[in-house]
Amino acid sequence: MSQDGVGIDLEASVGYALKEASSALRTAMEEVLRPLGMNVTHYSCLELLAQRPGLSNSELARGAFVTRQAMNVLLQTLERDGYVTRPDAAPVGRALPTRLTPRGRRRLEKASAAVRTVENRMLAGINDTEQALILRALRQMTQSLHETTGPTNP
Repeated sequence: MSQDGVGIDLEASVGYALKEASSALRTAMEEVLRPLGMNVTHYSCLELLAQRPGLSNSELARGAFVTRQAMNVLLQTLERDGYVTRPDAAPVGRALPTRLTPRGRRRLEKASAAVRTVENRMLAGINDTEQALILRALRQMTQSLHETTGPTNP
């Protein structure tokens, strides 16, 4: 509980600490990506495409945690700048599968190296065993929240 007995104790809240870490990570990533002319969403899109070629706009939006509309605007920019390609017509349905171009791969290599330095800095002082425990705990938290269908009453 907080000092006045209402709310939660932010110093002991896992959720608050997680949000604080997430915010610090995003800020650090934005700092190293900015000189490359990128932001976190731009980087996430390229990284997703490198690992899962052919994703649709909707799949990329979910993976990068943005709206479909925001991803569509980004994809149009990336396509115009020669970092991705999309067919003129959907091979099946309405989804336009997106792929990285060689130029996009070169840009991603620089961005991935920059982001890797941030992650290494974030994990400094945390050994491999602790990292594995943290990763497992985070995945379990995510799974638990996805399994919850609605708010629960204490």
